Order: sequence, then C-alpha cells, then structure tokens
Amino acid sequence: MAVLHHHSFCPHSRFVRLAMGEIGLEPLTEERKPWVREHEFLLLNPSGTTPVLQENEIAIPGASVIAEYLDETRGLGVSGRRLLPTDPAGRVEVRRLLDWFNVKFFEEVTAHLVNEKIYKRFSREAPDPAAIRAARTNMRYHLRYIGYLASTRDWLAGDHLTYADLAAAAHLSCADYLSDVPWEEDEMAKDWYARVKSRPAFRTLLADRVPGMTPPRHYADLDF
Repeated sequence: MAVLHHHSFCPHSRFVRLAMGEIGLEPLTEERKPWVREHEFLLLNPSGTTPVLQENEIAIPGASVIAEYLDETRGLGVSGRRLLPTDPAGRVEVRRLLDWFNVKFFEEVTAHLVNEKIYKRFSREAPDPAAIRAARTNMRYHLRYIGYLASTRDWLAGDHLTYADLAAAAHLSCADYLSDVPWEEDEMAKDWYARVKSRPAFRTLLADRVPGMTPPRHYADLDF
C-alpha cells in the first residue's frame, strides 16, 4: 500500500495529491510538520521536505520525482491518458511549466505565504510582513502569465489537462485559502482555475482547513 507523507498546505504535496486523484490512486496519508525536524521522517528524506511517497519499500522524495515515478508506473491511470504527454515536445513543455510553478512560483509566492502565514503560526514565530508583501506583488505577474496561457490554449500546456495544470492549481489553492489571489485582475486565469477546481480530484483539498483560520467564502465554491 502506498503511503504519502505530506502537509495539507504544502503546495507540492497538494500537487501530488491532485495527480494521484487524477490517476485513481488512493494512498494512505501521514501528515508531517515541515517546521519540525522529525527523525523518522528524516530517514525517509534527509532534506526534511514534503511530500514523500513510500511504495514497495522505496521512498520517493519531492513533487517532480514523484510525478515522474507515477508516470513511469501508472502513466495511463484510469482514464487511458497520460498527465505527462508521450510526444517529446509536449513532455518538454509540461516539464518547463512544472519547473515554473514548483520552483519559480513557489520561491516567489507560495513559499512566502505558506511559511509566513501558516507554518510560523504553529512554530510560534512572528511573520515577516515584507515577505508577504513581496509574495502578493509577485502573484500578480504570475496570475497574468497563467491567464495568458489559458487564453491561448485549452489547458496550460496544450490540448489536455497535464501535470502543469495540477501544479499551478495546487499553488494557487494555497494562496486562495489565504485570500492572496487577486482573481478580479485576470478573468481567464479565474475561469481556468474554476475548471480545475471542479474536478473530483480537488475535493479533498477543498475540505482541508487550518485550525483557527477560515478561508474566504469562494474558496470551496466551484462557481466562485
């Protein structure tokens, strides 16, 4: 039985949960606290970061590595269509966007928001207002880029839903919970996100809550 070590509001963990939902894989889950250095977890992943997938006595660390593993072991999933395309050009574009969202978007936006507003809440550290302001500023150009992609393609990487859509939606979902996505600034990005958010794989994410923090009313509303 597969076990996913994750944190509910780690955007990389959310991406993997969405991917697993799309291919029909329902793992056991273990909630981890990224701000705590747990010895047991460090044995699985010395970096101490989430997510980590355990299966067949293998520990697979990190969102991108897990995505590649899922494609190699369950590429066709339950729908008969891959989340990572079969053609070289398509695979390059999906991987390019995966890097954009899981690295660039994360470093410029969600890492700051989640760390300052959620993780520090539980590690009893004071949030850094400058980091939050920078994340909100950076969010605007990332949202415009998502809107541009959504306006020129059926999905972010092309004609079909791929890992690129799931990664972007995972990061946006964390920021949206914290009321830090200015949806009114890009209707195309908002419409694309509504399509992804309405998929069955998204339901468990929308049910997650941070104790003591209530999301905006539209957070779990499929029609915004």
